[in-house]
Amino acid sequence: MKKILVANRGEIALRVMKTAHKMGIKTVAVYSTADRNAPHVKYANEAICLGEAPSNQSYLLGDKIIQKAKELGVDAIHPGYGFLSENASFAKKVEENGIAFIGPKPKAIEVMGSKLAAKEAVKAYNIPMVPGIDEAITDTEKAKKIAKEIGFPILIKASAGGGGKGMRVVEKEEELAEQMKRAISEAQSAFGDGAVFIEKYVASPRHIEIQVLADQHGNTVHLFERECSVQRRHQKVIEEAPSVVLDDNLRQQMGQAAIRVAQACDYVGAGTVEFLFDENRNFYFLEMNTRLQVEHPVTELISGIDLVEQQIRVARGEKLAFSQEDLKIKGHAVELRVYAEDPLNDFLPSVGTLEKYQMPTAQNIRIDNGFTEGMEVPIYYDPMLAKLITYGENRAEAIQYMIDAIDNFIVEGISTTLAFGKFVFTHKAFNEGTFDTHFVKKHYSPEKLQAQTQEEARLAAIIALKQYLKDKETLRLPITKARR
Repeated sequence: MKKILVANRGEIALRVMKTAHKMGIKTVAVYSTADRNAPHVKYANEAICLGEAPSNQSYLLGDKIIQKAKELGVDAIHPGYGFLSENASFAKKVEENGIAFIGPKPKAIEVMGSKLAAKEAVKAYNIPMVPGIDEAITDTEKAKKIAKEIGFPILIKASAGGGGKGMRVVEKEEELAEQMKRAISEAQSAFGDGAVFIEKYVASPRHIEIQVLADQHGNTVHLFERECSVQRRHQKVIEEAPSVVLDDNLRQQMGQAAIRVAQACDYVGAGTVEFLFDENRNFYFLEMNTRLQVEHPVTELISGIDLVEQQIRVARGEKLAFSQEDLKIKGHAVELRVYAEDPLNDFLPSVGTLEKYQMPTAQNIRIDNGFTEGMEVPIYYDPMLAKLITYGENRAEAIQYMIDAIDNFIVEGISTTLAFGKFVFTHKAFNEGTFDTHFVKKHYSPEKLQAQTQEEARLAAIIALKQYLKDKETLRLPITKARR
């Protein structure tokens, strides 16, 4: 494998390229007209323009990407995450054109891409699942009957869903018909598939996922868990590894369950098995993401394993060079997704020019970044600018490094989630580990964030004034004449 095309943009494209270059592999970048000056384009050995800014005219043009890859003599394609990363048809076409797809086989992507198919696949593997129905329904009367059997509240979910779309919590029977209608409509609009299913709503869940890695020779390991419970609009903002709520016994149980899920679909490469974890310390299979996750850096920091390197090695047909017994957790890592969003305005995207963009530089900080000062933040793509990750010997240390890093991350010209991140990392519930996926609903409001920011500004002004008066006093001190 001498040349890899990275079919993505921004920080993940750059992150994949850095590992490839470290391995002595050349890289090809793809870009849209909006990204022509992006760091990933400049970093790659070669770069090709796919088309105009909208993703359906550029990054989603699978056939064009394959054609360009063939023209440039590319050996493999890494899809990153998002865009074509979980497109089974694209993965199949890549392989049919004699190019290695750095990811799982198309069949695994297809099976795990449907929540209903995934549940069916893991049935025989003794995996705990949330009580509910394992078939798509559109009939409201049937839905009412199922809901009564498992008990309200229930959750209506799109089978082909993700990112919180096509998802509705129903507290009472009289709300069911309207919420079913909305969920089906939203699922159809977002995924072209209106299939929904019903399961018991877990009231105070934590979102815990297990990183798995499998080679083409039947070896599968897990690289422990990530806690991803701090979310807005059902999407993750803050992640950490390991989770503060798991003990060694539960960690082993969940790790083995994740391995069984991977084996259920003959998985190869890096993947993530997601679980709900309830207040009674029960865990339930949620879904499998058949790609590299946004939050993979926290796992890399606590395990010492470069997951992109392992993806490439697996795609080359190599055996895993380590076993489960070789893997140990060392230290603690936390991650903040730095989104171009306004946390004071319902986290709506914030577009504009990065007038100032200065990242912190200190020990124990890792930043996976896709932008530079002066760049425009386009409206066409996911609004994530960078991922800010800190590592410590323990959780408290990692959190303190994060708070310091946020204070030294300067962004002007747009709004970001940096202030929201500081709100979370300084919050009592987060520090004590007594939080769940409703953290934002329970603890956060724009008014609270504004109050915290104003208080910080007031304290900073007091400190600055004290320092000014001290410096002024020092200048007034008489100068003693030296003796001759």
